[in-house]
Amino acid sequence: MVVISLGVSLVVVDATIVGVLLPRIVSDLDLTTTGAEWITSVYALVFAALLIPFGRAGDLFGRRRMFVLGVTVFALASLAAAAAGGGGALVAARALQGVGASMILPATLSTVNAVFTGRDRAIAFGIWGSMISGMAALGPLIGGAVATGGGWRWAFGINLPLGAALIAGAFRLMPETRAAGAAAHGALREIDWPGAGLSALGLAALVCGLIEGQTYGWWAATRRFSVAGFDWPGTALSPVPVVIALGAVLIAALIVVERSRAAAGRPVMLDLELFRIPNFRHGNLASSLINVGELGLLFILPLFLLGVHGTNPLQISVAILPLAAGAFLTGGYAGRLANKRGAHRVVQIGMVLEVAAVLALGVTVSATTGGFGLAPWMLLYGLGLGLTSAQLTNVSLADVPPGQAGQASGTQSTARQVGAALGIALIGTVFATSLGHAMSDRLAGTSLSPAEQASVTRHLRESAGTYGRDLHDSPGRTVEAHAADASLAVATRHAALTTAAILAAGLALSLRLRPSTDRHREESKRQGG
Repeated sequence: MVVISLGVSLVVVDATIVGVLLPRIVSDLDLTTTGAEWITSVYALVFAALLIPFGRAGDLFGRRRMFVLGVTVFALASLAAAAAGGGGALVAARALQGVGASMILPATLSTVNAVFTGRDRAIAFGIWGSMISGMAALGPLIGGAVATGGGWRWAFGINLPLGAALIAGAFRLMPETRAAGAAAHGALREIDWPGAGLSALGLAALVCGLIEGQTYGWWAATRRFSVAGFDWPGTALSPVPVVIALGAVLIAALIVVERSRAAAGRPVMLDLELFRIPNFRHGNLASSLINVGELGLLFILPLFLLGVHGTNPLQISVAILPLAAGAFLTGGYAGRLANKRGAHRVVQIGMVLEVAAVLALGVTVSATTGGFGLAPWMLLYGLGLGLTSAQLTNVSLADVPPGQAGQASGTQSTARQVGAALGIALIGTVFATSLGHAMSDRLAGTSLSPAEQASVTRHLRESAGTYGRDLHDSPGRTVEAHAADASLAVATRHAALTTAAILAAGLALSLRLRPSTDRHREESKRQGG
């Protein structure tokens, strides 16, 4: 569990660490809001697209082998991120980090699922989940401390020695497991390459469309689109709805292909029969919605604190620290509580706390709210997250046959990362759109000319709110600076209320979870080695 926990920590910290580094990265690399979203979401996008195929590859090749390969790729990608000289290079490095992470996470989850049973399994998932929820919150603190001391590049570079230590620990402490009857020889023939390609391309198209909607227009084109010498034909229709529709078609094709391959007795990447298991079906949907909330919050709150208060990365990290404290407090206890009350009940309690916290945040945030004002809601959200994260995974996978543990854990992790990517895209869009409208409204009654109003509004929106600090630091621009503060507060409230509504849908799904049948636990134990 030590190596597994540290591997999970490496992946999760890097997923959340960028939030607190983002304002400084935006400033140093001169990025727009869309560029900032790509740096954050490309990691989750690639992560989500490859989790299922790499989960299946771990079943066939060996989960420890996949873990070690993933850590190697992740560490080298982190080195590339630390050395990135521009936004494009950093996005590419983050994408490669996502490749490594998609190898690591399903290997850890399916190893826990294969090795532990009964009460030990609930406790193991409690440890696994508390590491996810706790490190997700500690990531910003670690990033803030490192960035304040040595710059944001060090926050990526530190992964290189950590990766080397993890590889050594994996060979010494982590057992090798694979699906029953699987062998590395001939395993490539057992991978469903058409399914892997369709799932990766379909998810990529959906998330790409959501992120680029505010840049190129959701329906009517607002900007010329050109890539690699190709110009989007015509000027009326934006490429965004076409890309989203393409993603939907590819996902539909995936379902058709997987059903056809299963009927023919050929290997499938995703066994759609898994979704006949009620807890697996409802748990995966709930996981997606929960991650919309968590990653959405960790994207917007640092931007709000920097834009309004000029908060540095370490101070932002301290403001988010109560979330980590709450997650660690309940994460370690969640396994024992699940053994007494049932994992599904623990999930439901956690979801209630999360919805309440984000709803309160959406109602109370103002331009005068600082880290201290956020603390009660961050703590309450963290308490809920610690209860929900691990036990939702536990109850989702409990009834899955052990031979399909890699597929199922990859699917479950994919659901989380799809939620993360969609959360950043959706909540980021709400934040940017609300910010632009609010700033335009507040400048309407000032002495600024319409052209000046439009310019200030555009700069604030495209800088993800960080332009607000430039206004505060510029003499004679007090009116615009105060308008920017108020607009950032409005945008944060709207984003938080949207998040609360999404989490409420996750709560409704969690009410459909039922106690596990335990029917596969002992079989899993027999196949663990």
